Order: sequence, then C-alpha cells, then structure tokens
Amino acid sequence: MGKTAFVFPGQASQFVGMGLDFYNRSTIAIKFYDYAEGIFDFPLKECSFYGPLKNLTETKVTQPAIFVHSLIVFEELKAKGCVPDMVAGHSLGEYSALAAAETLSFEDGLEMVKIRSEQMQIASQNHDGTMAAIVGLSYDKVKEVLNTSGFSGVCEIANYNSPTQIVISGEPHAVQPVMLELKNAGAKMAIELSVGGAFHSALMNEAREKLKEALDSTAFNSPKFPIYSNVTGTSTKDPTEIKDRLYQQLTSPVLWMDTIQNMIIDGVDFFLEVGPGKVLQGLIKRIANDIKIQGVSNFEDLKNFQWK
Repeated sequence: MGKTAFVFPGQASQFVGMGLDFYNRSTIAIKFYDYAEGIFDFPLKECSFYGPLKNLTETKVTQPAIFVHSLIVFEELKAKGCVPDMVAGHSLGEYSALAAAETLSFEDGLEMVKIRSEQMQIASQNHDGTMAAIVGLSYDKVKEVLNTSGFSGVCEIANYNSPTQIVISGEPHAVQPVMLELKNAGAKMAIELSVGGAFHSALMNEAREKLKEALDSTAFNSPKFPIYSNVTGTSTKDPTEIKDRLYQQLTSPVLWMDTIQNMIIDGVDFFLEVGPGKVLQGLIKRIANDIKIQGVSNFEDLKNFQWK
C-alpha cells in the first residue's frame, strides 16, 4: 500500500477570509486564533478574516496567518484519524510541518514564525529586493545563465518549484537584466513577482542570524514522522539537523522539485495539501502528473474529505 504525505503551503497562499469558517465552527480554531492574537502587535484574526489583502500580504502578517491556519486544518484532520507517513512544507510551510510532526509545539512554532517573519520584513526594508518567476527553462539552464551572466549584485535561485518553474531572487538592478538574459536563453516567461523582499537569497543574511539565536534557544523534539527539508530535499528525524537546515533555509533555494521526487521514491502515492490555497497542488501536478493529490483549505473541504 502506498504512503501519504502532508504538504504545507508557504507565503503567497494567503487569501482574505482564510480561517473564518473554521473559527465559526471549530473549538481548535478558536483556541489557536485567540492564543495567536495575544502575541502579535496586529489583529491577526481581522487581517486573516477580513483583510484588506494589502495588510494580509505583509510578511510579518502573512507568515503567522498561514501557519495558524495550516495547523488548525492539520489538527482537524488528525481528529478525524487522518495522519501522514511523512511531511514537508514550502519555505514557511516547513515550520507548519515541524509543528504537525510535534518537533515543535504550536506555541514554540508560532514564536519561531513570529521571529522569522519580523526579521525577514526588517531585512526586506533594509535591502531593496525582488523575485521573478522563470517559466520554460530547466534548473540547470537557469544556473548556467546565472553563472555566465555579467550582472553585478545579488541574483540567485530561490525556488526550484517544478521541472520548468524556477524563481530567482536578489537586488532589482541584478534580477531585472538577468530576466532578459533568461528570456533570450529560451524562457517562455520571466515575470517579476509582487513580493516583500528577496527571500531565499543573501539579502536575508541578517534575518538568518537573528533566527539562529531563537533556534539555538528552543528545544526541538524528534519528529513523529520524517520531515523532508527545503535545503536538501531529503528526509531527517534528527533535531540538530533540522535546526541547521532551518538556519540555512533563509538564504538557500527551496528544492521543492527534489523534495516531491524523493517522497515519491520513498513510496508516496498520495499528497494532501494542508492549509490555505492550492499552490502546492499545482506544483506537484507539474512534477508528477499521474500522482493523486488533494487539498483541505476550508471547512467545506474538510467536511467532504474522505480518508483512505
């Protein structure tokens, strides 16, 4: 019998109204949202439930909003007897995966996300940065263009999302000419993204060092199931290794393609996206279009979901 992987979304999966249906019907949601509301200096529930989207899209708001929503969905699934064989998360989603695997408590996970999101927002304000999605070129081709291009400044691969979707990240004066070079090299599209900063690049170095202090002072438990990390695309159950990979994650590419392929090699035949939106479902379909994948993003999805 095949295995099930739960995958948790990252930034850019948020939408206004996320979580409101759970808050109106779930005691777990009330508990988690009310707790989270008490540790932030902004109204998390209001931003999640009613927006506006501009506020919800701020890094320091988006990340905890997605984390809380994802963990509520996970706990509701667990209450129905739905438990994965392994987990992974895309960027921020890796923290949701760690809390789901009980490596971190919900409270410690939320504190980690609070520090991470605040420090990433500060780094973004201190360093002008942008990101761009490159469609239609392989990872190796994008890497080759970056290695041979004569740009000055920071421009790096940030996400290896699917066979033909790569995201680059860095300083605008470097990213924008590289986008043109990638188009000339055969990219079908090179689209600058509306993001708060140059995530998963060297421009996040100062945020990474602040995060390290929090990682070093937080106890991590051995996970209940293997966690596939963004930095390597491989699994681990070693708390020390997990911490190190989270530290590296802020300035390293998210190897989502490798992660999904390795999970399939390790026996997964069903992926469930746990949390807001359908971004990961779309990416996984591009990686392995014959694999079964579903998502639980709202209360209606949860009600209709049939566990194997």
